[in-house]
Amino acid sequence: MRITNFLYWAARVIAAVILLQTLFFKFTGAEESIYIFTAVGMEPWGRIGVGVLEAIASVLLLLTPTAWLGAGLALGLMAGAIGMHFTILGIEVQGDGGYLFFLALAVALCAAFVLWVDQEKVQKLLGKILKR
Repeated sequence: MRITNFLYWAARVIAAVILLQTLFFKFTGAEESIYIFTAVGMEPWGRIGVGVLEAIASVLLLLTPTAWLGAGLALGLMAGAIGMHFTILGIEVQGDGGYLFFLALAVALCAAFVLWVDQEKVQKLLGKILKR
């Protein structure tokens, strides 16, 4: 149980830190961010919107009661990012050696682990939704 708790916290912090450090590039209009969002047809609104959602996911991940919500949001965002890498961008973007792709994969894996640990909370919400 102690190892699971440690990994739970580590996954939350790793995902949040990765998401937070990319915000600088999205919000300052870094050349690579503009290139990416132009390539997928979402510049500038997508770059700013995704940045806002990633900021929200980061905060939610760091707060224990809402970590699972942040993980769900982060996983959804990373599914989109990974999908764009596979379909439009390629694994390597502007000679980064796949760095952004692997960051997205790391966040997705961390978020999936958080959701697995918090599966009772997820099931409770799904139960409420499905009863309607």
